[in-house]
Amino acid sequence: MESFRYDNGDGTFLVSYREALSHHMPTSHFHSTFEIYYLLSGKREFFIKDRTMVMQEGDVIIIAPNILHRTTNADQPRHERLIVNMHENYMAAVNGTYRDTLQPLFDNEYLVVRCSLQDRLAIEALAQAIVREMQERKSGFDMYAQTLVLQLLIICCRHVKMNRQDSVESPSPMHERISEIVRYMNENYAQELSLQVLADTFYVSPYYLSRFFKEATGFTFVEYLNSVRVKEAKKLLEHSGMKVSLIAKKVGFGSVTNFGRVFKSVTGHVPLYYRKA
Repeated sequence: MESFRYDNGDGTFLVSYREALSHHMPTSHFHSTFEIYYLLSGKREFFIKDRTMVMQEGDVIIIAPNILHRTTNADQPRHERLIVNMHENYMAAVNGTYRDTLQPLFDNEYLVVRCSLQDRLAIEALAQAIVREMQERKSGFDMYAQTLVLQLLIICCRHVKMNRQDSVESPSPMHERISEIVRYMNENYAQELSLQVLADTFYVSPYYLSRFFKEATGFTFVEYLNSVRVKEAKKLLEHSGMKVSLIAKKVGFGSVTNFGRVFKSVTGHVPLYYRKA
């Protein structure tokens, strides 16, 4: 199946295209960029922050920086998708009033966009043009692709401004139940949390929780808890002068050593990488 991935070298503009029979996102996933996920064909289950939703052909999901998400197979695993990660700096470079134009991006943790046929055809044309630029790589292809991505974002934001956030169904009542548990974890990640503690809190068996947590979110319980804690630690490293040892304690890690090990396994970098950045 066809695929490619482009990275501009500093992680601020990435484009990934894939036609696949099946795919599970392998690792915890959050970025310092906006992520635009466009499903050209097929069907996917998408877990974002605290809920699982079914994504249909033609849907666009835009995820704000530092929001945990993961995609998994739906009942039709074959799919074609385009993912673009773009840093806010590219938006700012085009126009100083970019936040007014793209306001929905900054007012929401994620957007689910299901456009009219006219807008969908426009998005499809832009997506195909982005793919073509990335494949042909003519002079200035990355700059040209960025302008195409901005056009796509403007169409999506116009749609959201004129319509309410598009509602997307949860796959099952079980997924809704797991969403409650995930919301609790997002609010209480700094406390001592274990599978047993959550099972007791929500009156379910640890076996049920472990099995269906993975099915609904794509994460194991420990993977998700570690990812939430690391995400919060990363924000503190970037936006505060707090010592690493205090940050580790504040987000729920019992030791600095364990914090450093888990942090690197989730982000690929040691904690001080983000302090320097």
